[in-house]
Order: sequence, then structure tokens, then C-alpha cells
Amino acid sequence: MKTHLLRYRNSDISYQTWGNGGKWLFCLHGYGEDSQSFEPFSSLLADEYTMIAIDLPFHGHTEWREGLLFDPADLVAIINLIKPASHSFSLLGYSMGGRVALQLAGMIPEQIQRMVLVAPDGLHKNKWQWLATQTKAGNRLFAYCMRKPATMIFLADTGTKWGFFNKSLLRFVHYYLDKATERELLYLRWTTMRLFKPNQVLIKKEIIRCKIVVHLIFGAFDRVILPKHGYHFSKNANKLITVTEIASGHLLLKEKYIPQIAGFLLA
Repeated sequence: MKTHLLRYRNSDISYQTWGNGGKWLFCLHGYGEDSQSFEPFSSLLADEYTMIAIDLPFHGHTEWREGLLFDPADLVAIINLIKPASHSFSLLGYSMGGRVALQLAGMIPEQIQRMVLVAPDGLHKNKWQWLATQTKAGNRLFAYCMRKPATMIFLADTGTKWGFFNKSLLRFVHYYLDKATERELLYLRWTTMRLFKPNQVLIKKEIIRCKIVVHLIFGAFDRVILPKHGYHFSKNANKLITVTEIASGHLLLKEKYIPQIAGFLLA
């Protein structure tokens, strides 16, 4: 493993690399995680791939100084600064990183060989995230609630008791809202990543046009990212998009699942 720091505009982008294989693989982590999430894959993929895992803004060791906006074009520019100009690449994305990967597939499909997306966000509209990041009024309300979260926590507790929300959502609320530092990061991260909103119709057309092989992997018991969204997306895609379910919840980057996930990049 090697850690690198790339100067991009006024920011410092941190990323890690493993291996020196002839194929290039960019790895995109989930919310609240960082590039280190992909280290367990290195022993299986490093001979075939040069692996690059980027810390997204307000994650890991990246220092983002461009305000509260990370444009998808910024990520494309960063990728092109890291890899040789002539190289195409594959993508491995987890959760939020799956949404980021889907956005890239709609922008630069000609450069992408294969995608393995694990519990990928971006295949359905999260109404709360949409309200908080895509409308001015919603973003102001989001900022207020992050400063004074008591009402949201009360509603989540009460709604769960009455069966309106599942316990997974309640755990999410308490994990991210009980501590001031986590609330601040939630606001910064959601707001900064707001332009990553994949257009599924466009992306599927580009997958078919460019014959990109896409593997979607879900936890069968995931209450956050539901497998049904993957099955819907895979319809009428000329068998280029496949869906696999693993007997797990949302946390799929565990040691026991790594070989199965890596296998989709080695097939």
C-alpha cells in the first residue's frame, strides 16, 4: 500500500494505491468511510489490477477547500490526473461510492470497462436526502436540524414505536444525530456531494451502448439499500447488469464476503 497526496486547485486529495497490475481499478468508499476500506481486496486483486482508492471530500485525509460543492467534473479531473491518459478503468463502489460510480458511468462511459457496485446508493430517490440537498428551503431546514436535532430524534423515536420507521433507520438517526461532530459532518458531506444524482435512464443507455459489464451486489437483509432497486435497474439491459444477493445486511465489506465480491472483478 502507498499513500499519495494530489494537489487539486486549492485542495489536497488523499488516495491509496495497491498492486501494479495492467488493469486499473478505482475504488469509491461509502459514507463515513475512507480509502482504507478497500485494503482487504488488495491480496486478491493486486496482481491483475493497479488499485486506486480516493478519499472523497470530508472523508479520510482529503482536505477539501472548494466550498460545499464537489462537482462530478472535479472527480473526473482528479481521476485523469492520477491515471495515464490512454487507460480505461473499472470501478468498485460501496454504498455512497456506488452512487458516485453510477454518476461516472453517465459521464465517461467510454472509459469504463466494468463496474462492481456493492449495496449501491443512487438506484432510488432518498426523499429525505433530496429535500435536504436539492432545495434551498430543505437545505436551510437541514442545517437547522443539525444544530438543534432534538425534534428529529423525538420524531424518529416516536415513529419507530408506532411502526412508521424500522429499527435500522432509528439506529441511523441516533448514530449520526446524537453527536455534534457527526451532525456537522453529515451536513457537510450530504451538501457537498449533492450533484451526484445519477440519471438511471441515461446511465442504462450508456451501459448498453458501451457494453459495460455491471455487477450489483446487495445484502439480502439490507434495510438501507434494498435489492429490489437493483433488479428494477437490471431489466432490459441486454444481460449486461447482473444482481447478486448475499445473506447479509448493509455491511458487505467484511472479510468473509471479500473473495466473492473480488471474484466479479476477476471473472
